[in-house]
Amino acid sequence: MTDVISGTGQPPLASSPLELKPYQRPGGPARPVSAEPVPVDRKPPWLTVKWQQGENYRDLKSLMRGLGLHTVCEEAHCPNISECWEHRTATFLILGDTCTRSCGFCAIKTGRPSVLDRQEPEKVARAIEAMQLKHAVITSVNRDELTDGGAEIFAEVIRLTRQYVPDCGIEVLIPDFKGVWWALEIVMDARPNILNHNIESVPRLYYIVRPQAKYERSLELLSTAKTMDPTKGDIYTKSGLMLGLGEEWDEVVQVLRDLRDHDVDIVTIGQYLRPSFRHLPVIKYYKPEEFKELKLIANEMGFKHVESGPLVRSSYHAHEQVKQAGA
Repeated sequence: MTDVISGTGQPPLASSPLELKPYQRPGGPARPVSAEPVPVDRKPPWLTVKWQQGENYRDLKSLMRGLGLHTVCEEAHCPNISECWEHRTATFLILGDTCTRSCGFCAIKTGRPSVLDRQEPEKVARAIEAMQLKHAVITSVNRDELTDGGAEIFAEVIRLTRQYVPDCGIEVLIPDFKGVWWALEIVMDARPNILNHNIESVPRLYYIVRPQAKYERSLELLSTAKTMDPTKGDIYTKSGLMLGLGEEWDEVVQVLRDLRDHDVDIVTIGQYLRPSFRHLPVIKYYKPEEFKELKLIANEMGFKHVESGPLVRSSYHAHEQVKQAGA
């Protein structure tokens, strides 16, 4: 029997090992009434993005090319790139452009990474200064061959950005460092405003979505970061997941529960879009009202801020999240 997710000759995905409890929202149904799958042969109209190429967008693109820097906005084909760059929010991709892992959803190339550029933190911090960014997100490829997974480079980017652009908000979207928590502590000691690590999907689908990651390890990273916070509460933790890969509604709600149980402050929920035919197929397009329902559920669980919508990505509206979480 062929697995409809992976297209392989493997048996269908097994049930989640978690005991899932249907979520009944007070005053509302367990899930939206109009939750029938949208046909996946074409994108629904709510995923159409109006492209903007204003002055800020053109300035940032020119600076990125001139400095030889990478952004996940471009590498991951983010649909919100023009909107975010117009708001002077950009997501830098550090540690090169080649990942040591092979996640089934990601557009970033996989292979043998290049030698580390030790000048990269200076280049990124200077770019943030030149761009006059209000909020910068720093993420990376996985560098599993490095002892610290690249943690020291993350920390140096934070320190130099603080030096050159003191008023810029800094968010880091980090890998799991293979569970090496002293590497996580290096990043936390540099004091980003937001420590982000994406859970991405439900545990049942990890073997195809994130085959070299562990669901429990990602949860542990997020809770461990809280215990390492040198500011004792000023660093927010954040995570995100994408929908449309074959997960069930109650599995999504359980992931939200798990994140909240691990003291995560901010969560983002968006629609998975297939980068190419080499990547995992879209099993379902969720409707806008379903994302609204998940936002209500997450808010009632106690998250300090929730971004939920078809086009939401990890860094979407990142420039507003610290302020809104604090409020």
